[in-house]
Amino acid sequence: MSDTGELLEEFHPLTPERWPDLEALFGPQGACGGCWCMWWRLPRSQFEHQCGEDNRRALKGIVEAGQVPGLLAYAEGKPVGWVSVGPQEAFPALERSRILARVDERPVWSVVCFYIARGFRRKGIMVPLLRAAVEYARGQGARIVEGYPVEPRGKTSSTSLYTGLASAFRKAGFVEVARRSETRPIMRYYLKDEGGRMMED
Repeated sequence: MSDTGELLEEFHPLTPERWPDLEALFGPQGACGGCWCMWWRLPRSQFEHQCGEDNRRALKGIVEAGQVPGLLAYAEGKPVGWVSVGPQEAFPALERSRILARVDERPVWSVVCFYIARGFRRKGIMVPLLRAAVEYARGQGARIVEGYPVEPRGKTSSTSLYTGLASAFRKAGFVEVARRSETRPIMRYYLKDEGGRMMED
């Protein structure tokens, strides 16, 4: 993966006025199979029941309520990348995961999903997306940002890497804090204050 993340020019929180940009990026399939980035926000049975248009409306409702479910990345004025980030409590499916459940009781912000437009994949975009997510979380008062990437063992499809690559997380400054599965580390970025000290809970 060549490091050409400099293709990205801007990062913006997803707000109601930027909703059309997300729709343009995700396309009619809602990024992947009608998900609309709702996989981690819903019980599995509910997700399957409302896959597609209902998921689109659910995410739009979150945005219209004033919440920010993630950031859009732009190149040449067009939306080309997405990263979903928010307080861990916004993603209840994590709590129900045997592999990705809480490591401890410290409050964290979670990076749970990426989507990158065709033509911009394998170009180093995941790392700057991660860094933008960390900076956004910092601005919201986060002290720890956590991710749940994949550590591939052999060939994998791009759709199976939607939670990110462990190598990209390491490059962005994350460290592994737990691993309950061979291919699924839990990784954290510990934020520091302006004096370089770890921020306390």
